[in-house]
Amino acid sequence: MDVSTCLKSLLLAIRQYRNNRSTVNASQLQKHIEDVSGLKCGGVLFSGQVLPSECLSGLMEVAGDPNTSHALTGSIIFLLAQFVSDGEAKEAFHSSYNFTGTLAAIIHCNRTTPEEPLVLQCLNVLQRLTYNVKTLHCASHIHELISFLMQHVQSCNDDIVKACLGLMANLCRHDISVQSHIKSQSNVKAFYRALINLLGHNCLTVVVFVLSILSSLTLNEEVGQKLFNAKNIHQTFQLIFNITVNGDGTLTRNYAVDLLVDLLKNPKIADNLTKYKHLSVCLSEVLGLLHTKDPDTASKVMELLVALCSVPVLRKHVCETVLRPPAARLQPGTRKGVQARGSEPSLALVHWVLSPLDGPEQCYMQALSLLAENCPSKRVVSLCISSKVCSQVVLKTLELMSHLRQQMPEMETSFYRILQDQRMVTPLSLALTSNCREHVQVALRILVEAAPLPDFPSIILGDSIAANNAYCQRDGELSIRSSSASEDVSLVGKSFPIMHAEPPGSAYQSIDSLIEKLQSGVEVKDVHMSEIIDVYEQKLSALACKESRLQDLLEAKALALSQADRLIAQYRCQRAQAEAEARKLASLLKDTERKKEDLQTELNDHLLEVERLKSDSQQLLEHNGRLQAVADQHQELKGTYNQLLSRSVFHTHTNTHTRKQHFSPPGINTSHDNVFSVVVLILQASSLELQKSQLEAKVEKMEEELSKHTQMIAMIHSLSSGKLKGEITASLSL
Repeated sequence: MDVSTCLKSLLLAIRQYRNNRSTVNASQLQKHIEDVSGLKCGGVLFSGQVLPSECLSGLMEVAGDPNTSHALTGSIIFLLAQFVSDGEAKEAFHSSYNFTGTLAAIIHCNRTTPEEPLVLQCLNVLQRLTYNVKTLHCASHIHELISFLMQHVQSCNDDIVKACLGLMANLCRHDISVQSHIKSQSNVKAFYRALINLLGHNCLTVVVFVLSILSSLTLNEEVGQKLFNAKNIHQTFQLIFNITVNGDGTLTRNYAVDLLVDLLKNPKIADNLTKYKHLSVCLSEVLGLLHTKDPDTASKVMELLVALCSVPVLRKHVCETVLRPPAARLQPGTRKGVQARGSEPSLALVHWVLSPLDGPEQCYMQALSLLAENCPSKRVVSLCISSKVCSQVVLKTLELMSHLRQQMPEMETSFYRILQDQRMVTPLSLALTSNCREHVQVALRILVEAAPLPDFPSIILGDSIAANNAYCQRDGELSIRSSSASEDVSLVGKSFPIMHAEPPGSAYQSIDSLIEKLQSGVEVKDVHMSEIIDVYEQKLSALACKESRLQDLLEAKALALSQADRLIAQYRCQRAQAEAEARKLASLLKDTERKKEDLQTELNDHLLEVERLKSDSQQLLEHNGRLQAVADQHQELKGTYNQLLSRSVFHTHTNTHTRKQHFSPPGINTSHDNVFSVVVLILQASSLELQKSQLEAKVEKMEEELSKHTQMIAMIHSLSSGKLKGEITASLSL
């Protein structure tokens, strides 16, 4: 399956997953991501075309979604991490897709579980993504990422510690905004103490990371002055040089070189390095790395040497070490010197300058910079190197400029200006007449670029090639016949005797024939030399004026192009920021709408509940009114009962007294009427007692119901609020 078909399938799977985040769609999307991972599609993905751009934007959105599974997010990050090392892809990640913000958001969402493999994966990719790149401080979740890193540099997991320190070193380096944010944190002193404690770590990579962070944050402060003082800085130098020479990997070596480059910007530290007693041996060791076959290692070593050359005293040491045979170095654990690795560093430097241009461009640039630093101004130093080698260096430089002119705005103008310089004749002629096939091919490629230019000295180049061929031919003949020295001069050029006068018009008409005769070496006797010189001077003057006008036009065009490139770069940066902000706002809008819908549903449920509670409370209030009426009736009956009870007690007492009188002989007849009346109260009292017992049972039943309703009113009071509060409180008081 070709790349275009895979990308179309991937985009379709992304859209299906965004519409329905089911397990089936997630597994289908993950399968398409794995298919794309198996293809070499970096050039297509970051070509700026619509289809790849939509795929990358969709993958960023899916990966940044907190609801995406860790497996799917990890597959996306694994796919995109393959292109982090590529320069164009790295630039696109920062300017167009905000990959840094996406990874920071993933780490922020999983900040409570830093031991998750996804967190370590994001940290490692971020470290590679932010190396030697200034991160936009406005990128999403950068502050949260910095807080996470400051918190977890003391983790028990060495992998987490190493990744956090490496990423923090990248973010702090040359970024004042990040440095200010870290210094403004409340726990910055505890962070410094944690970093200083890590200086005793058994892993050299961790130590280099810590030193890099401390140099970025504290180099010009009191803490940094104590840490990098004259007493400690020599140990730091020894550590950096040991890691550079004997480092266990490219990563550690790169950070060690970056650390020394940053430290050299401090005048005191640069002065201390000039007094370092092992400097010559360390330089020889570092220069020995130029013989490596790894272009990344050689490039980093040359970057270090160029930084050393920025200090005048150190530049002298570097130049002497490059031009002389390598010094002896000390083996670890011994005191005897042994021969440094590799042969003369100057030859290794020339080797990297003359190597094919299909490798990393940074290596050639550093080699040329180092070569220029070791050459006095406007003069070429002899390195075991001839004029042919210098010509090869010039041509290789031009070929490199040809490769870089599309990426660097002002490179194309300089490239074409150099091609039209007459001093290019010698390197081109030497290369074209060389017996080395590679040199001839390089010269032909440059000649194809230079030949269509209006001011390219093609005639002079032809003369130079002819002269070189004639010189080679004559040199071969001279080896056989040493007596032909006089003929040597006639081949290079003939002397011009005094010529007879001729009309000026005929001189102008015979210019072409004169040129042919001069080139062929035939004597010219029919024209005055002065007239010929005048004609040439007029033509040269006209050509000089034309060249001056063209030069002005080219400079104006170059200025306009540089301004246009700056505007385009500014527009791209603003567009990338706007797109990142738009994506962030769209995500926030989606979250807000989802939360709004949830809250609306919850509000509707609460409103229904309130309406139901209102109805229940109204019914309870009505029932409470009825209960109040019953309670009032109960109070009235209770009063009547008390009256009847008192009367019953009175009649009982009277009845007892009457019985006593009745059974007494004198009062039997007298109280007969009273007995009858007493028997009638007694009957009424028994009736009242029966009514009393019935009323008491009824009151107890009503009191139980009233207690139940009181509890229900209290429960409604706890659930409801607002305007019902006063009504229910009144009910409770009743």
